[in-house]
Amino acid sequence: MKSAVLLLLLPVFAFAQDSAPAEDPWADDWDDWTEEDDAVAWTGFFEAAAGVRLQDDVLVDDSETLAELRWRVERSWEPAGVTLDLKADLGYDAVESNLVADFRDLTAAFSVGSSTDIKLGRQVQTWGVGDLVFLNDLFPKDYVSFFAGRDDEYLKAPGDSVRVTHYGSLLNADFVWTPRFEPDVYLTGERFSFFSPLAGGNVAPNPPLDAKEPAHGFDNGEFALRLFRSVRGTEVAAYFYHGFFKQPTALTDDLRATFAPLGAYGASIRRPIGAGLFSGELAWYDSRDDRDGTDPLIPNSQLRYLAAYEWEARPNFTIGLQYYVEQTLNHDELLENSSFPEFEPEESRQVITNRLTWRLARERYTASLFTFYSPSDKDFYIRPVFTWRRDDHWQFVGGANLFGGSEPQTFFNQLQDASNVYLRLRYNY
Repeated sequence: MKSAVLLLLLPVFAFAQDSAPAEDPWADDWDDWTEEDDAVAWTGFFEAAAGVRLQDDVLVDDSETLAELRWRVERSWEPAGVTLDLKADLGYDAVESNLVADFRDLTAAFSVGSSTDIKLGRQVQTWGVGDLVFLNDLFPKDYVSFFAGRDDEYLKAPGDSVRVTHYGSLLNADFVWTPRFEPDVYLTGERFSFFSPLAGGNVAPNPPLDAKEPAHGFDNGEFALRLFRSVRGTEVAAYFYHGFFKQPTALTDDLRATFAPLGAYGASIRRPIGAGLFSGELAWYDSRDDRDGTDPLIPNSQLRYLAAYEWEARPNFTIGLQYYVEQTLNHDELLENSSFPEFEPEESRQVITNRLTWRLARERYTASLFTFYSPSDKDFYIRPVFTWRRDDHWQFVGGANLFGGSEPQTFFNQLQDASNVYLRLRYNY
């Protein structure tokens, strides 16, 4: 509630400054500040969104998957060589009957010398080359927002981190320390039901799933490092991560969902080839507490691979293709020790994605189609989206999230009853 009050007061404070007299005593502390700058600098949007299921989920009473009002405020300040950024949301989510009050960016950034930048606070992190497919990007994701039909921006969840970026003559480096483990926003049964091997089908627990998180402390924080550079038009990077699996895919001895320790090591490459852009990425997920794959309560180690190509097939029409593989290591040991071998993942889970984007009338209209299809799991996820930008202020978005498959335990098919259509109306100011 305190955060909500602060968010309400921020724009009021801004507009109050706009009417302040010229002799405002605060003016001496902000060398470059003017009343005109302050009036323009406050930006954001108001948005109304609604979404409904295409079929009933007997485990979830609500037929709505999205029903909310949202107000965004954004602002930057630059006092004394420090950049202060604010990006905050306030609103109401009628599906979960909750107040929305979240800082997506609340940071201070500054430079040390001429080649090192530091950013502290609540921020959204991203790296890697995948399009909606993540290998070495082990920063938190919000899959509930993504599947419900919120803007794609909300797939990336914010976390409280320290980021240090150093630009060297031979190599650049990004280091991110997250003192307190930040998991994904995972399925809890409150908005969408999910598959449970213990139940042999979908569940929507009440109270909602609340996985056990690692104890607070330096040893249970997250450390991520990216080394990168560009060589003759080719972008290359190496990645290192020490933390935990971002989803609660492990179980405690008393069968409570939890997060297993994880180390991840990988690399990526991106370069122009022919008429388009080729990307490749690989990652080794080291399940640090189950390297031999014999503990059925802990996920096995994996190798993950991605190859992608994107090109403009014709003016304003682009195509992006990806081929992604999750190879579970020690798969035989997993099956031998599992209490539910019929529900364990395939040794090599494969996913093919396709993004089609068509822009019309100087990008006032945008139609896109993103499809996920797994030939190994025999399931799919289809995301059609249509955007109409009436002018610089008004924007209308309509879309759908369509899931299906043949096996109840596969990732996309568990959400079959969550298939939905949605509408969003936004006013940017």
